[in-house]
Amino acid sequence: MIPAVRADRCRSEGQLPEAPQPEAMEYALVGWPEDDPKLRLDHREFSYAGKFVMSNTGKAVAREDGADGDRLGAIAFNEDRTDPAAAWLRYVTVRADRRGEGIGARLAAFAADRLDARGYDRVKIAVNNPFAYHALYKAGFGYAGEETGLAELVLVRPGDRSPATYRAGLDAYRGREDLAAEERDFLDAKSAAGPPETIPAPE
Repeated sequence: MIPAVRADRCRSEGQLPEAPQPEAMEYALVGWPEDDPKLRLDHREFSYAGKFVMSNTGKAVAREDGADGDRLGAIAFNEDRTDPAAAWLRYVTVRADRRGEGIGARLAAFAADRLDARGYDRVKIAVNNPFAYHALYKAGFGYAGEETGLAELVLVRPGDRSPATYRAGLDAYRGREDLAAEERDFLDAKSAAGPPETIPAPE
């Protein structure tokens, strides 16, 4: 079964111009799945906060500079249960007051780089909205032409980042009846667009 992966449903990653990253931000690996890392996130500020208490996923965070800095975003990941050469980014969340700054895309790129360095051939994620889809393209992912059973689009890195493939994924969202007005506006604005440029992954 393809895992259910969600990213924040918000205007965050792609609808607004990307704000510059604060110099005092850092991205850090909290631990790999076998390290049993747990993150306690405030459910009033972070989507999917309860998912980060689970012990079967690795975790990474974006935070204000320093080990005790405020968490601004978090990501969970683990190995594909049926393909040991692949890993999945499971949940991506950004603190509500910091959405729209590109933190989620940079955090996904950071985690994917760490998984690449650990020897995985592919990193996958499934997303449930066009903003997250666009953000993951910024992180170097491409649409795999697949959907999960929960109607989420699967993206993979490395993957096909051609304009035609990028638009095919956006077209898959266009047929949905549950889109919010801002999602439809975003899709209309991207009707003839190519994929966004890849951002550099934080070190």
